[in-house]
Amino acid sequence: MSREVGGIIVSRLIILIALIIIPLSSFLIFIFADFELWYTDDPNTIFWMTKVLCPLVFSLSWIFFIGIFLNRLAMSFDKMDNTISIIPLRLKLFYGAIAVVVIFIFILPIITPFISIISFMSLAWQGSTRKKENWDESKTPFSTKLLMVGAALLPIFCTISIISEFVRISFLFSTSIWADLTEHIYIWSYCLCTALAIGSLFVLLANKGISEYESIMVDKTQKKKMWYVNIVELGLFVFFLYLAYGKFKIIEFFYTAGFILIIFVSIVNYFAEKQKTGKYKSHILGYILAALFMGSNVLIFQNTGVEIISIISMIVLAGIFIIVFLLTFITMEETEF
Repeated sequence: MSREVGGIIVSRLIILIALIIIPLSSFLIFIFADFELWYTDDPNTIFWMTKVLCPLVFSLSWIFFIGIFLNRLAMSFDKMDNTISIIPLRLKLFYGAIAVVVIFIFILPIITPFISIISFMSLAWQGSTRKKENWDESKTPFSTKLLMVGAALLPIFCTISIISEFVRISFLFSTSIWADLTEHIYIWSYCLCTALAIGSLFVLLANKGISEYESIMVDKTQKKKMWYVNIVELGLFVFFLYLAYGKFKIIEFFYTAGFILIIFVSIVNYFAEKQKTGKYKSHILGYILAALFMGSNVLIFQNTGVEIISIISMIVLAGIFIIVFLLTFITMEETEF
């Protein structure tokens, strides 16, 4: 079942945001970065290629690509949420945020040209066949194949023109931007998730030991009664940000307390679900990921002064987050959406 917040389906909201942000970011990279062409130094050619043609081709390609897989992407988010539902919201938010940064800095600059080629070929195929079928070679006319190859020439030309520059930009992002962003993402995510962890304890106690705070299914009547928890969480979040940016050592105590609360609430929810429904919630993969994520937190907490260990740990776990989503997306059956 889809997770909803205020009547809004979260997976659909994520796809809508991606439909806006990803093409826009691809366009802005060309607008603000200084690209060079390996085959010419003519300023007019460079301008029209790097400021007009390439950004239009790559941005429109992302819009088309996301549009094609709109339902599949949304259903993949829902299915992944079900699979890892045992993982506390605190850790989902934290590693989800890191995953987004990893995607934008390390992955998007590299895969965008190839997404463009696939999108143009798909557009030519759909435009010529005008029906939704699998790419079965036996059913594809030669004229359609020829049209697909012709449509791919434009993005291939754009890719060949700027691929070396795209790699350079990706390397620049990873070296100059990633290090600065990591600290702020770490602070904001942990402050937010620690506040949520404390809030989940309030809900746990109010519901007599059965917390639905981090579950997929939320009782709307209980949600109305617990509105004050949101205010407490907001206040704690702002307070924790003040402590974190003020370099107060006590923030480590709250981080540790939040981590302990997450383990406690997760255990209670685990057995409460068994008592309530007769079965354990989530897929076995969810429990494996929960163990990995929580183990990573221990690693980060115990190596506060070792920045490289924290960064590597976060990147690896965010990578697992991305891989789980990709596997969910690829293996999803057509009948599921």
